[in-house]
Amino acid sequence: MFHAVVWLDHQSAKVLQFDEAHVQAEKVKAHSHHTKQHGSAVRSEHEYFGEVCDALNGIEEVLVVGSSTAQADFKHYADKHRPQTAKHIVGYETVDHPTENQLIAMARKYFLKYDRMAGTPSPM
Repeated sequence: MFHAVVWLDHQSAKVLQFDEAHVQAEKVKAHSHHTKQHGSAVRSEHEYFGEVCDALNGIEEVLVVGSSTAQADFKHYADKHRPQTAKHIVGYETVDHPTENQLIAMARKYFLKYDRMAGTPSPM
């Protein structure tokens, strides 16, 4: 599928790939490693963001939504550690906790506008 929207916070992410007729959902949960070792929280966040990036492999255009803090942290991770994924992220939008249907509707509207502005025919 060509498009995806990712809703994320620091605990979980919902990756929705979609086209005109189909929606494929995948959930990614953060793992907490309770250790006394310095930096274990950073390592856990990197593992989680890495799994989110893995879920985005092969998707041409991705919209990331969620809290502004989670988006900023994910953007920093993707830009620094996963530049191949980062180049497919076309936008970031701050939203609360929309339903899956609301996410898809918002993403379809976003990509129609984005593709029109980029001069790319939208495959939706």
